[in-house]
Amino acid sequence: MRVLQVIHGYPMRYNAGAEVYTQGLCLALAGRHEVHVFTRQENAFLPEYAVRREADPVDARVALHVINMARGRDGYSHQAVDAAFRGLLDSLCPDVVHIGHLNHLSTSLVFAAAERGIPVVFTLHDYWLMCPRGQFIQMYEDAGQQPWPVCDGQVDRKCAVRCYRRYFGDDDAAFESDAAYWTGWVNRRMAHVREVCDAVDVFLAPARYLLGRFRDDFGIPADKLVYLDYGFHRERMAGRARNPGEDFTFGYIGTHIPAKGVHHLIQAFGELAGRPRLRIWGRDRGAETAGLKRMAQALDGDAGRRVEWMGEYRNQDIVSDVFNRCDAIVVPSIWAENSPLVIHEAQQAGVPVITADYGGMAEYVGHEENGLLFSHRSPSSLAAQMQRLADAPEWAQALGRRGYLQSDDGSVPDMAEHALAVAGIYANLLSKRGSL
Repeated sequence: MRVLQVIHGYPMRYNAGAEVYTQGLCLALAGRHEVHVFTRQENAFLPEYAVRREADPVDARVALHVINMARGRDGYSHQAVDAAFRGLLDSLCPDVVHIGHLNHLSTSLVFAAAERGIPVVFTLHDYWLMCPRGQFIQMYEDAGQQPWPVCDGQVDRKCAVRCYRRYFGDDDAAFESDAAYWTGWVNRRMAHVREVCDAVDVFLAPARYLLGRFRDDFGIPADKLVYLDYGFHRERMAGRARNPGEDFTFGYIGTHIPAKGVHHLIQAFGELAGRPRLRIWGRDRGAETAGLKRMAQALDGDAGRRVEWMGEYRNQDIVSDVFNRCDAIVVPSIWAENSPLVIHEAQQAGVPVITADYGGMAEYVGHEENGLLFSHRSPSSLAAQMQRLADAPEWAQALGRRGYLQSDDGSVPDMAEHALAVAGIYANLLSKRGSL
């Protein structure tokens, strides 16, 4: 088959979970299929919407078609992106379009595929279709609320006031007119997205929690939703050998943003007794990373000096650069993550995970089975669970050895087998349309 993947970023330009998974799937599919990727970059020195062809930096069999979105990233539907995508469809004539994310691209490109009778598969990595910001985390809070409160559901005016107020004027008299404008914008966006969803043939959900949210809260028909956990190149997680002679070390892998809860992790780390270490991996985000470093430096005693900032790593080097250098991974996210790659990667490498009792995170970590759970958004609860592992390193190792609970041997789903399952879904859709 000729497969066209669509994703809002691609490694190494963008290295978050959806992007990393999409690259892994493309590499696995490329052994048996022709694989193309429609993705984006943001280069202010290139013409807006210019498209260039590149090769995947790991496997030249995967062709990248990269559109420049230096200015239009905050919209949701872009005619120029749709036009570029239509041109690509007409030149490639793909058998199937598989979407990983449309943020910073264009939602309406789905229609271009549907109009040509090309089946559309959509992997759900977050809530962006049902929440304009993607994570059900509000940017503004009421008096007495924690910053970045979790949202209990999409409502047009609430979205406008809680998440788009940053675009309002600073004039109280204009508040209602600004709120009305952004309420209308959200309403149009949500109505459009529902039409987009109608044009998708199959949605893949990597967590049952996520599947339930889209079925029950957003109304996606159950027969269009398929549970399929992510696949992994398991060989990348093989051969872990913890570096000897170091104090017990906690690791964090992820973006330096509030939704990931890394500030709660730093706060919790400051409460720990003894001399554990904390290593934080992830791309430097300028002011946000600097703010986190100041937070660490302000911890009592010498705790701040035991926080190390590790920068980025290549996905292929995750064992040598990350798992060999820590004894436990912490996933402290505020938002209801679905099926975090880092949890699976750590489990495959034999590293225990501490995460929140919330969303898909709790779906893949069993308390005192292969890791520990803490009360969502509670740094003190997180600190208590971290202390338990720091005080009992042999128990931590035993938890890590259990691995992935959904398999008897603790192994996460293999990417080659996962790619066969995904290709089977493609083939089934094509068979129904008489294209195979």
